[in-house]
Amino acid sequence: MDLIKPGRLRAGDRIAAISLSSGLAGLFPNRYAQGKRQLEEAFGVELVDLAHTHASPEFLAANPQARVDDLHQALADPDIAGILSCIGGDESIRLLPLIDHDLIRANPKVFLGFSDTTVTHSAFLRAGVVSFYGPSILAGFDENGGLFPYMEEGVRRMLFEPEPEVVWPENRDAWTVELLDWADTANDTVARERRPATGWRWDGSGVAEGPLIPACIEVLDWLRGTPWWPDLDGAVLAIETSEEAPPAEYVTRMLRTLVPTGELHRLAAILLGRPGGDQLPVDAHEAYDDAVRQVVRDENGLDMPLVFGADFGHTDPVWTLPFGVRTRVDADARTITFREPAVS
Repeated sequence: MDLIKPGRLRAGDRIAAISLSSGLAGLFPNRYAQGKRQLEEAFGVELVDLAHTHASPEFLAANPQARVDDLHQALADPDIAGILSCIGGDESIRLLPLIDHDLIRANPKVFLGFSDTTVTHSAFLRAGVVSFYGPSILAGFDENGGLFPYMEEGVRRMLFEPEPEVVWPENRDAWTVELLDWADTANDTVARERRPATGWRWDGSGVAEGPLIPACIEVLDWLRGTPWWPDLDGAVLAIETSEEAPPAEYVTRMLRTLVPTGELHRLAAILLGRPGGDQLPVDAHEAYDDAVRQVVRDENGLDMPLVFGADFGHTDPVWTLPFGVRTRVDADARTITFREPAVS
């Protein structure tokens, strides 16, 4: 993919906080304040509010144009170096017809978020600009007890300190998916329960390389049939499931729809994030691995590399993944390498 890379972020930069999905930043100002403080302390940036960053969920749901206006303002403002999503949701697809793709292309800036933010990433991809699938203010930067070192390293190396190549490291420490009640401010100081690292699980052999396309699988499915559906030809498809914990069969069915279009057969590799859902037992994770194997191996006889339980998506900590950047998946060496800097 011939994409424009946004400029790297630096200490002192002003980063816009944007509510493109749900209005939880306004509903839970304690979580926003904690995320803002920890982001600014870790990276030396200034997080700035837009007109509707703290608008109520009801206002944002009724006013998709207001959300797009904030995006356009952040893109057009020369004093804003990057844009950071406050949180996901489930209906930002309503914004797509309103977004000025030419404005994105004329003002390439770091854009970071995950989950429902898959939708806005698709707009950046259609505009030809690299964006980043990673932590948001209220789901990542607000982590109780301070930022996960693994997450902080991923943001720093991918957005602030570009390298010619980056080998994506596994999280060898703990992870969590515990959900605490944000309405109870006493929980803001309670560290979430952490579980031992489970490690990535590999299937297949050989080396594959292609542009990386990360996405929340449920949100990606909503884009099917629209002009914002990504080009998967030769892609390394990185998919993960949300906190709603759709069953493993959902993954099977979604991948099956890529068969009649020919897209599954043209993929270079598939990466599956650790499944989300705080009530999903760890011993159920491998059912999601099996769901991918069933379609790729058993039903279609494809030998592409598969990686399961990777550190991105709806468990913490996560690495920051760049859209469209050349990515090599070496199943023999068991390494995933970003083959070029994601920022300029």
